[in-house]
Amino acid sequence: MLDKSEFSREPGLTRRDLLKAGAAVGAASATVGSTSGSAQTPSTIVFANPVEFDTLDPHTVFDYSRVATRLNFYDGLYRWLDNPPKLTPWLAESHTVSPDGLVYRFKLRAGAKFHDGSPVTADDVVYSIERVIGINKGSAVLFTPVVKPGSTKAIDAGTVEFTLTRPSATFMSTIPELHIVNAKVLKANTKDNDWGQAWLSSNVAGSGSYKLEKHDPAVGVTGTRNADHFMGWPGKHVDRIDLRTVREQSSQVLGLIKGDYHALDGFLPADALDRLRKANTVQILEQPSMRLFILHLNNQRAPLNDVHVRRAISMAFDYKAFITDILKDTAVRNPAPVPANLWGYPKDVKGWDFDIDKAKAELAKAQVKIDRPLEIHTLTGLSQSEQAGQLMQAGLRKLGIESKIIAETWPTLSGKTRSNETTPDIWTNWISTLYADPHNWVGEMYNSKNWGNWKTGSWYKNAKVDELIDKAFTSNDQSVRDAAYQEAARIVVDEAASVFIYNTKWYGPFAKRVQNVRFCPVGNGQDFRWVNMG
Repeated sequence: MLDKSEFSREPGLTRRDLLKAGAAVGAASATVGSTSGSAQTPSTIVFANPVEFDTLDPHTVFDYSRVATRLNFYDGLYRWLDNPPKLTPWLAESHTVSPDGLVYRFKLRAGAKFHDGSPVTADDVVYSIERVIGINKGSAVLFTPVVKPGSTKAIDAGTVEFTLTRPSATFMSTIPELHIVNAKVLKANTKDNDWGQAWLSSNVAGSGSYKLEKHDPAVGVTGTRNADHFMGWPGKHVDRIDLRTVREQSSQVLGLIKGDYHALDGFLPADALDRLRKANTVQILEQPSMRLFILHLNNQRAPLNDVHVRRAISMAFDYKAFITDILKDTAVRNPAPVPANLWGYPKDVKGWDFDIDKAKAELAKAQVKIDRPLEIHTLTGLSQSEQAGQLMQAGLRKLGIESKIIAETWPTLSGKTRSNETTPDIWTNWISTLYADPHNWVGEMYNSKNWGNWKTGSWYKNAKVDELIDKAFTSNDQSVRDAAYQEAARIVVDEAASVFIYNTKWYGPFAKRVQNVRFCPVGNGQDFRWVNMG
């Protein structure tokens, strides 16, 4: 056991501080209306999601599309809140870090309980990180580079200690993605050493703000308020959450206008936003965000393994037509793999512009022949994805390259990206803020050590880029990290690893009666414990 005097201490916030922040959220987030009122009447918020909730296991998925189940059914040691995102003590009340940056010790908040009434203990935290590493899916990519099996210890019931293999500048930024599960429940439901995956895909073993009521992958998932949640429930709130799968965008929009749904995804196309703005039953909340839209190119498959082909493709996409004509400037051009409104972005990089003549000249330098149609995979029900695919197809046609568009659901498409052999030639993807650090984008997407998950779906490999990202990852000097991420991004853009299109703004469509929406780029306003129905 280490002496506390060896550590630098990070002060925690009390529960009263957090509740006070929630009540005064209007000053720091997208808040609508008042939170006052004493009557506590049962209420339900219905959220229409374009992607199915095919699994409830918080350790096997790591994406924005299913973040609502993680945020509402589970808790982490810390949580990102508000905009700009603030790292806030959650299940942990504080933490300490050793001088060498290798040992992180967390003091758990007293009184936190799982949905079955049992206390959340350090043993559950240890089991949770071991499970993430053992399953090696979802958020495992965040932890396996620095946390080895057996290295996390429960000092006592209320204290847990992580020992890293090397210093990590991003460990605290990623710790909210370690969702704590009930170890006893999972062990009782484990079969054939599966860590309880089969059971947890349709059940919940968390301590979150809502308890599972019903799950049907074809329909969605519902939850009821966890009255015993350690954060308490001041003011007004919703007693039920109804997370529906609604793939068709037209159905989402019409349902919100009619009152069948109360909230939609905050990244709708311009025509849908225009229609919603005209409805007297709808409000659109606006917040700056960090969410990049790109086209992944499979760098390991011919002909995309030739840099000249990739550069030609990057110059065959009409960025202005997409952003201005189709999206009506609701997004801004972002030609590099870091949001332009975040440190680590190389401001001197102009990226690739739409220029068919230059694209043809670049293509002529290629050493490989394009002797087959390229496949462009888009996401079912997401019009921006489909429109981008069509625009890319039109640009390729001008280069004399044939292509075909294949629409798929997110679980199907993301599953294919675990292997470069099944990853499509070109596929559309949004990279959301899963934690507020450049590593969330360029670091995870283009370090070849991370191959095997959807974020690395371009299958890019460059030894210099790997070295720069490793340097940024292990340094605690932000100026060093900033320079390393910028240089890595410059190389990635120069080699056209992907087609970098835009950074977006969040336009949150809610029913007018919905109040106190607390927006954070990490989660995109889907943490429903703060909202009420007026």
